[in-house]
Amino acid sequence: MSIYQKILILFFLFTSCVHTKHKNEKFILEVGDILFQDLDSSPLCDAIELVTPGFNNGNFSHIGIVVEVGDLHCINPNYNYNDDVKILEAIPNKVKKTRLDSFLNRSFDKNNNPKVIVGRLKPKYQYTIPNAITFLKSKIGTKYDDEFLMNNETYYCSELIYDAFKNDSIFSLNPMTFINPSTNDTLEAWVDYYRKLNIQIPENQLGINPGLMSISNKINIIHVYGYPDEYIVE
Repeated sequence: MSIYQKILILFFLFTSCVHTKHKNEKFILEVGDILFQDLDSSPLCDAIELVTPGFNNGNFSHIGIVVEVGDLHCINPNYNYNDDVKILEAIPNKVKKTRLDSFLNRSFDKNNNPKVIVGRLKPKYQYTIPNAITFLKSKIGTKYDDEFLMNNETYYCSELIYDAFKNDSIFSLNPMTFINPSTNDTLEAWVDYYRKLNIQIPENQLGINPGLMSISNKINIIHVYGYPDEYIVE
């Protein structure tokens, strides 16, 4: 192979890996981005949202994190943004990776947009992302935490992401509550739920939830796919 041929190959390799902006994508997710979701799937979701309003008063009952974006920076005829971007989440019945479109297409606002907003760690904390992603991927297949308790070798959605960043103190635990703020009574959805599990409601035990995480001072909310219920549009 001649020197000219070698130079030509290197040229095509370089030019095929320049950054390309997808024509149909106004916003591109990055590894480590956190997706806060208003998931309208059960009375428990409503109960979670009721006790802890999130960013801009929005209702959030689920959370996931981007762990893969595929070969985003290279021209690849087979690249599919929705297919190659993977969201890692703890959702019944286990921790798993989910396609972006599958994650987004679960609940919609009145304009038929996904009820999801995106948080990104502030620049000074982004060094924590690689270790967090390694931790998260090591938990794929782990059983979902139906009891919503810390340190029991299973995970609910926000607990998983809290633990991924725990060594760097990105998020903080707070006493959990299952009480309706309007009536001061335990929400009936939780009474029924824990009765079926045959365990005591963990009122005031330390825990975390998506709403609380969405107002962390260590992240910026950078994108709104659609408006969660009760969200205050600025």
